[in-house]
Amino acid sequence: MGLFEKLKQGLKKTKNSLFGGLNGLFSGSEITDDFYDELEETLILADLGAKTSEDIVSGLKSRVKEKRFTTTDQVRGELKDMIKEMLGKDSPLDLSTVPSVVLVIGVNGVGKTTAIGKLSHQLKEQGKRVIVAAADTFRAAAIDQLNVWTDRAGVQIIKHSEGSDPASVVYDALDAAKSRSADVVIIDTAGRLHNKQNLMNELAKISRIVHQKAEGCALEVLIALDATTGQNAVNQARAFNDAADITGIILTKLDSSAKGGIVISIANELKVPVKLISVGEKIDDLQPFVAQDFVEALFEVDEDED
Repeated sequence: MGLFEKLKQGLKKTKNSLFGGLNGLFSGSEITDDFYDELEETLILADLGAKTSEDIVSGLKSRVKEKRFTTTDQVRGELKDMIKEMLGKDSPLDLSTVPSVVLVIGVNGVGKTTAIGKLSHQLKEQGKRVIVAAADTFRAAAIDQLNVWTDRAGVQIIKHSEGSDPASVVYDALDAAKSRSADVVIIDTAGRLHNKQNLMNELAKISRIVHQKAEGCALEVLIALDATTGQNAVNQARAFNDAADITGIILTKLDSSAKGGIVISIANELKVPVKLISVGEKIDDLQPFVAQDFVEALFEVDEDED
């Protein structure tokens, strides 16, 4: 199954949630205030969020007036175009230096460790030498779980015992990267730092070590978010973005969620790019986020079902 087919399957619940409500609206009837009200409600229920839904409806009203549309079926293409515009240009991972560093943050339970395992596998399949730093030292289970994934992916792991200083793990991983000519170092971090200051301090410490040991390296700071939590994931991203210089988002469990509309909400409200999405449980089910494909996958099933 190709990437686009996987994406279509992974977005099935979101498609049904969003377009199950929209199909009746785009029936060719007259455009009324009730139409706009129902459209906004449908978008909110599909987890685009109140602000993004309001922005879309407001923009559609302007376009309808400008283009002199008279029936609701004419609005459908404009909605598709607006979503594409909101998602903007794709933002692939910056792995332009050797080594490049990917720092992964996020709360416990969002699929962070699994995403790291899948990303490690993906990069190895591309011929890159990968080292994973098990810097979530608060829980022995986190280290063990990461070890399982790195074994599956066939990449190296640098780990210390539970309770060790996370920064020392990063230090050793970067040393290993230099001596072993690794292309990418992926750093797992603690999923529970109790307040924003703790998070900022920990990330600042790790960042200093990264730049000391790999000066001038490309550094990605990715937050893993669980798509099934909808707007709560947006709120998590907002909180972490206040504490850290996030460069992108890994959206996990998209295949289990009817709330994939948060991709649009994140892009519109936070201006932080979604870089990777997980559309299944297999090790090769993590893929780069391609906005064009995301929108086409959402709309294609709906059109096929007409």
